[in-house]
Amino acid sequence: MGTTTVRSARLGLRATPQQEAVLRRAAEIAHKSMTDFILDSACQAAERTLLDQCLFLVSGSQSQVLLELLDRPAQVHDGLKDLFSRPAPWER
Repeated sequence: MGTTTVRSARLGLRATPQQEAVLRRAAEIAHKSMTDFILDSACQAAERTLLDQCLFLVSGSQSQVLLELLDRPAQVHDGLKDLFSRPAPWER
């Protein structure tokens, strides 16, 4: 099988009995240990979240329109100017 990666980081979590039962059943169906199932699932969700921040999938025509929009000179937008002049809700 491939090379074995040594796991050195320890993660701890608590779950309700219902959550544990669902995770255990899903791990069994996937023929994985609970650790492997939880780590694989969490990493997939994390990668999707990160990709949502930096990856845009568009068709050829959409790509051209996007590039044209990005090439336009910057414009003042009063609504954004007002938004960015106020403190963030968590800073209030």
